[in-house]
Formats: sequence, C-alpha cells, structure tokens
Amino acid sequence: MPMLIDHIDAIARKKQRDVLYVTFNPKHSDDDDSCDNLFWHWEGDPMRKTTCNWLTEHHINWQMCGHIANENSMGGYYGQIYLDVPFDENDPQYQQVRDYLENPDGTLRFETVGFWYLTLEYAMKNAHHDEPGFWEKWAEDF
Repeated sequence: MPMLIDHIDAIARKKQRDVLYVTFNPKHSDDDDSCDNLFWHWEGDPMRKTTCNWLTEHHINWQMCGHIANENSMGGYYGQIYLDVPFDENDPQYQQVRDYLENPDGTLRFETVGFWYLTLEYAMKNAHHDEPGFWEKWAEDF
C-alpha cells in the first residue's frame, strides 16, 4: 500500500501553527552536470541520510512531507521533511536544529540542504484543499 505524504501546508493547518521543514537538492556546478534533478534520487542522498540520522539521534521528531500544494502542477517527492519543532528562538529543540542547519550568521551550513519556515497564515491560503473530496475532484479535472 502506498504511503500518504502530506503537503507541508496541510501539516501547518492540522497543527494550527507555523511549521519548519527541510529540503534536499543535488549539488549543481558548472563542471558536473551529472546531478540533474531528473536523475537525482533522494533515497541515496548522503546529506539527507546524515540529517535524518542526526534528527533521530537528537530525539527531534520528523516526517516526510510534500512541498506546498499547488493546484496547477503535480510534482514528485524529493526527500523533504517536516520538523515537529516550534519556530521559537527560546525553544531548546529549535535552537539545536537551527545550530545544526545554520551557521552563527544565519547562513545555511550545508550547500544542498534548505531550512524553511512556513507561516500558518500562508498555509491557510490552501484551506479549501481540506474540503472532503477536493483532491479527488481536482484529479478528475486535471
């Protein structure tokens, strides 16, 4: 049976709060075109494995998630993960995650890892997606 992965905005609406998530991307460089998104497999990405292991070892709850839902396109899963940690500078778990993913100046520590914050206000723009049958009707009309 296929696993259901929620979009990050749906998670924010379920939690009724702002949320944090992490994305992973292949390294792009002018001299290496072998890391094309079409051929990149998140399952084998070493930074994703390292990050997920670090989160688990530090008792940070996480789960797979999709990007923000978009009615105009359908995309695949690229390894994104939701972090069940509040965006609160005073929260010790948030500080731990921030310090792992960011440098002291706020820049990202790892070139292929993105650290994102999604507000509940923004997530509510897609609240109509939560209506019963919305995605089934959308699929019929796609």
